[in-house]
Amino acid sequence: MTEQEPGVSWRVVALIAAAAAFMENLDGTVIATALPAMAKSFGVAPTDMNIGMSAYLLTVAVFIPISGWVADRFGARSVFFAALAVFTTASVLCGLSQGLWSFTAARVVQGIGGALMLPVGRLVVLRSTAKRDLINAIAYITWPGLAAPVLGPPVGGLITTYADWRWIFFLNVPLGLAGLVLIRLFIAQWRSAERRRFDVLGFVLSGVGLVSILLGLEMVTGGHDQRWALPLVVLGAVMGALWVRHAWTHPAPLMRLTALRIRTFAVTIWGGSLFRMAIGMVPFLLPLMFQVGFGMDAFTSGLLVFGVFAGNLGMKPVTTPILRRFGFRRILIVNGLVCAVLIAACAAFSADAAKWWMLAILFMGGLARSMQFSAINTLAFADVPKDETSGANAFFSMMQQVSMGMGIAVGAILIRAVTVAHGHAGPNADDFRVVFLITALLPLLAVLDFRRIAPDAGAEVSGRK
Repeated sequence: MTEQEPGVSWRVVALIAAAAAFMENLDGTVIATALPAMAKSFGVAPTDMNIGMSAYLLTVAVFIPISGWVADRFGARSVFFAALAVFTTASVLCGLSQGLWSFTAARVVQGIGGALMLPVGRLVVLRSTAKRDLINAIAYITWPGLAAPVLGPPVGGLITTYADWRWIFFLNVPLGLAGLVLIRLFIAQWRSAERRRFDVLGFVLSGVGLVSILLGLEMVTGGHDQRWALPLVVLGAVMGALWVRHAWTHPAPLMRLTALRIRTFAVTIWGGSLFRMAIGMVPFLLPLMFQVGFGMDAFTSGLLVFGVFAGNLGMKPVTTPILRRFGFRRILIVNGLVCAVLIAACAAFSADAAKWWMLAILFMGGLARSMQFSAINTLAFADVPKDETSGANAFFSMMQQVSMGMGIAVGAILIRAVTVAHGHAGPNADDFRVVFLITALLPLLAVLDFRRIAPDAGAEVSGRK
């Protein structure tokens, strides 16, 4: 049942969810540049700090699948409130940590809060927003996922340089407390009338599968013993296949997959995952190409990459009018081709190229990726019935987490493979150019999947005649 909150605008609900999503997304990336200072504080090697990042990301992956079940059972507002409270409390514990293991334990707790905060926040928005306003609402909660990977490292470096790394976590406290008050004031309670038993086997299969895949991919990119990377990925794939079989045959699975029968949802999972992989690769590849391939300093590299973020923001005011004018299918196909061309254009960059020209390409790339990301995230739920929203939302969140992580891993694998194929000791500018051309193929493959949707797909949401 739903307790209506009279007079509450969907914009308020979407802004609350967006702020919580930004906290979670930023915390996953912001400590990257602070790791040396944290390692010195804990008296360990900088490479040992990777466990703090890995523990957080793996915990998020494990607990995302239960988000729909928990929200159905205990109420979306209650779970959203509890998740933000856990995340904020764990942020304090992270800031107060005096050693690596206490910090890692706090990051695990923080990951539990983050795993529930992101999908349940989206679920609250989906439940509170009419179809005609869904584009605008999804646009609010989409930008944190685009902005955090770009803003995280420079924000972490700024805080670490001019304050103390602990403030990275302490700054979450006032934001979290304000969010808790706003949730109580403006978020409606919703819980399912159905009382499903917790699917223990489904939780184990999905958890082991996700951890194995993400840990194997992290070994490829993190400089660990890579002999275990392939076996872990294979184990994850096998467990994932067993989980899919279980989810289709179990009478009350942890996550229902029936939404995959809806073409608009299925396309945003399969084609959308290919696009999200490319999105994950670009912020990873650009700083490496600028600094390792071209020899730029970190500041200049950061300013150029910031052009992507500026493009993300610049597209937001016009996303809804464009979708209403042209519809989802045309935008996903045409804009997908534009994304591919602009990623391929990065292969034309060079150390002596005009900075304004590279910045212009990256800005336009930010515009295009923001448009595509918003269209995919909105179309995903355009035709999903209300009673399937929880399961579809949890599955969508899980696939989003995996595909973005795979993007970074695939980018790292491509760099190494191309470097070895060219016989270079380390990657140079030519190697990065080849990798960007290969990366541009992913949006093209996604476009082939987007062609399967009907011309009037999502018309109820876009309002296109």
